[in-house]
Amino acid sequence: MDEGQGRARGEGQDGRDAAARRRGAEDRTRKEVKPRAPRAPAKGGLRNKPANASSAPRHGLARVLSKQGLCSRTEAARWIQDGRVEVAGRIVRDPEFPIRSDGAQRILVDGHAIDAAPRLYLMLNKPRGLVTSTQDERGRDTVYRCFDGAGLPWLAPVGRLDKASEGLLLFSNDPAWAAGITDPDTGPLKTYHVQIDTVPDERVLTALVDGVDAEGERLRAASVRMLRSGERNAWLEIVLDEGRNRQIRRLLAAVDIAVLRLVRVAIGELVLGELPKGQWRLLELAEAQALFSNVHVHDS
Repeated sequence: MDEGQGRARGEGQDGRDAAARRRGAEDRTRKEVKPRAPRAPAKGGLRNKPANASSAPRHGLARVLSKQGLCSRTEAARWIQDGRVEVAGRIVRDPEFPIRSDGAQRILVDGHAIDAAPRLYLMLNKPRGLVTSTQDERGRDTVYRCFDGAGLPWLAPVGRLDKASEGLLLFSNDPAWAAGITDPDTGPLKTYHVQIDTVPDERVLTALVDGVDAEGERLRAASVRMLRSGERNAWLEIVLDEGRNRQIRRLLAAVDIAVLRLVRVAIGELVLGELPKGQWRLLELAEAQALFSNVHVHDS
C-alpha cells in the first residue's frame, strides 16, 4: 500500500471516529435534556395575580351603608341618588357602585366619615293593626309609629308579624345577629298563643305536629298544646321551629280552624312578659347573646 492510499485510509478512519464521537455526544445530550418550565403567558393572558387590596371582594355602596347599621338599604340608595355620599373624594350616585370590603375606600355621608353605629337590640309588644314595614305603599300605620319621638337610630325588624298578629317583635341594626335569629335552620324557637274558633280534639292537635299539606306545601308545628277552652273556642300554645309566611294561619286553615287572635309570646328564652302593648325596651347584651344559644335541630 503506497503512502497516498494509507493517508486516505487514515483520514477515512479519522472521519468515522469523529462521526461516532458526534453521535455519542448527541445521544448524551438527548438523555440529559430536562423538560422546560412552562412559558409565561403573553401580555394580557391569564396569570396569577399577587394577593393585594385590589383583589378584595366588593359590595354595592348601598349595601355597605346598610351593613354599617346606619340606615336601611332603601334609605341608603336614596342618600346616594341625592348626592349625599362620597367615595374616595368624589360624589357617587350609583347605589350599586362597588366598594372594596377591606375598607380602603374612604366613604363620607354629608361630608362626615361613616362609623358603624352602636349595635342596639330592642323588643316591641306589637299591637294588632300595624304593618311590619318601614313604609307602607297603601298609607297604613307601621310598627315604627311606636318609636315616634324616641330618638332611636335606624333599626330593622328582625322577622315579621302580619298586620292582624300581635306580640313580641325584635328590632336591631346588627345584620349578622338578625340573620342568626331568622335563620330557619338554627334560629331560636318561636312560641305563640293562638285563640281559635273551635275546641279541637287530640286527633287534630296531633295532626298539626305531624304535618298537613296546604297549597302544595307541607306545614307543621314543633309542638302544640291546649292552654284553655270554652264552649265555642280555645287557646292553643303553638311552637314553631321555622318561619314561613302566615304559617300558623295556613296550618290551622288546612284543618278547617280559623284564627281569632294570634300573639307571639316568646322567642327562644326571651319572653314578652308584662311589657305593655305598643311599648318597647332595649335588650340587655346578655339577653341578645342568649338567643344564639337557643338553637334547634330539625328532625331528620
